[in-house]
Order: sequence, then C-alpha cells, then structure tokens
Amino acid sequence: MSVAIDRTSSAGSHDIDAFVESLTDEDKMLLRLREELYEGRWGAMLADLNDRLGGKPYIFRLASRIQDDIARVERLSRFERTNGINLATALWPDEYGQ
Repeated sequence: MSVAIDRTSSAGSHDIDAFVESLTDEDKMLLRLREELYEGRWGAMLADLNDRLGGKPYIFRLASRIQDDIARVERLSRFERTNGINLATALWPDEYGQ
C-alpha cells in the first residue's frame, strides 16, 4: 500500500500539497469509500463501478455519474502511484495514518 506523505523530502512536495488542496468533495468521498469498503484497493472499487455500469451485480451504491467517478478514481490512483503516497492518510492521518 502507499505510504504517508513526507513533505520534507523532495522539491515535489509543493505539488503534492497543491493536489491534496485541490481535491473536491467527490474526490474525498471516493477516497473514504476506498478505505472503508475496499480495504484501500482502487482495483476493487473500479471493478465494482464497471460491473454496475455493465449491469452486473455490484456493491458500490453511488446513485449517479459512474463514469465521472471512474475517471476520478483513475486520476487519484495515478497520482498516488506516481507520488508513492496514500491520499487518505494525507487527508485523515488520525483515521488512516500509519
């Protein structure tokens, strides 16, 4: 799993802080759902969303904008992989911190 943000180690820390500050309520909701329902795994969440979109059995209960949510998940996941961080830990360290 990704690690917490170390804001002292790189010149890119400003970019990470700016990204975290730019997260929308929808982004934060998806991060929290990933942690709570999918044990921190983006892949399981994406599979669930795609199953719902395809009319297959699903767990995820978002009422609208499934394609928008899939795009958000992909963007958040890509940012975490690129920066080696866990955004949930950055946003809610008391709940998801190491």
